[in-house]
Amino acid sequence: MSSSSDQEVLVRVRGLARLLDTSIRLPGGFRIGWDAVLGLVPGVGDGAGALLSAYIVLQAVRLGASREVLTRMVGNVALEALVGAMPVLGDVFDAAFKANVRNVHLLEAHLAAPSSTRRASRAWVVGVVVVLLALFSLAMVLAILAVRALLSVGGSD
Repeated sequence: MSSSSDQEVLVRVRGLARLLDTSIRLPGGFRIGWDAVLGLVPGVGDGAGALLSAYIVLQAVRLGASREVLTRMVGNVALEALVGAMPVLGDVFDAAFKANVRNVHLLEAHLAAPSSTRRASRAWVVGVVVVLLALFSLAMVLAILAVRALLSVGGSD
């Protein structure tokens, strides 16, 4: 990173990530941020958190992060928003996952060593695709089993 403007951007995204993910200390030393608090608001909280998280991704674009790193960052935000939308379990996940802090670490690693971060991000993207395919396959199997169960119950009347 060469310019003082880039340094200022990095300081801002670090501060936003801290505010969103670790700014509130809970008893026992666990830290959450305003993203987790926003996530408690039904219907809009997780979307609002994702919009705030998007600022960090947009600044990573401005700083020249690779496509692989950006894909991983967007994946972190999307995962947190999607899982966070589930009642109760999603709120716990939202507080623990800390997508913004993860994304700032990815950006810092990319700025320090672009090629190694690109390789690690490619592996992450491949891993996510494999997990998504496995989940899709599981959903299809469960749907087929549910339809068979419904048909066998309906046929025995």
